[in-house]
Amino acid sequence: MKAVIQRVGCTVLRVGGEVVSEIERGLAVYLGVAPSDTQQNAAAMAKKIAALRIFEDENGKMNLSVRDVKGEVLLISQFTLYGDATHGNRPSFIGAARPEHAEPLYEAAARFLAAEGVPVKTGVFGADMKIDQHNDGPVTILYEC
Repeated sequence: MKAVIQRVGCTVLRVGGEVVSEIERGLAVYLGVAPSDTQQNAAAMAKKIAALRIFEDENGKMNLSVRDVKGEVLLISQFTLYGDATHGNRPSFIGAARPEHAEPLYEAAARFLAAEGVPVKTGVFGADMKIDQHNDGPVTILYEC
């Protein structure tokens, strides 16, 4: 399981021109699932996202988690994180899990995040999503488990 975790001031996700999800201060998390991933990967990912200290404290140090700042997470499915462009110019996505395996794990990651005490909103799995995002920092973390 791979994630691109970005600290945001605001993120709006649309499908077909309609707003589906929107968060203010928090994290936009783009999540990719591999064929070998399990519920344990989803739980570990959620635990890491909830505890990751990438928000500034009163001294300007990145010492607070999304939970600490009472932020939200917008969890967005992103199979292209498993794109391999090693050979040629067209990426291969054979490293990404098939939808029937990936979608339940994406949904599990959202549930595990909520169980960690973090408000979670989601995109629409497999949809053509348009995302307006106001990066804060910018702070971007790549995490794989």
